[in-house]
Amino acid sequence: MERSASATWKGDLKGGTGRMDATSGVLNATPYTFATRFENAKGTNPEELIAAAHAACYSMAFANYLSQQGHVPESIETQATISLENGTINRMHLRTRGRVSGLGAADFRRLADEAEKKCPVSNLLRSGLAITLEAELA
Repeated sequence: MERSASATWKGDLKGGTGRMDATSGVLNATPYTFATRFENAKGTNPEELIAAAHAACYSMAFANYLSQQGHVPESIETQATISLENGTINRMHLRTRGRVSGLGAADFRRLADEAEKKCPVSNLLRSGLAITLEAELA
């Protein structure tokens, strides 16, 4: 499987503007600026998209791993918080919550940790940043 996206930037860093596109169409001339990236202006930025990709990938990986262990989840919800400090992405914190019948909290946390090691996006990011995980059974 291959997926692709593109970005175009015009102008200098602070005054310029950019747009992102993805072949799927989910990003279609999606704008981004210095302000959306560093000043919390409305809009997206590369770090937010990395966090979204990580949350989505982990939720799927965890659901798959739970199912393989005989515990099909009703739902898995994951929030990924990425940290950019001094120009370096150095941390990702995953907070996951799931509804899984017949599974205790300790087993849920153990399986959550095991699934994180199987998540393709976690494995891509792991070499460059610290990944932490909180897991809560709903």
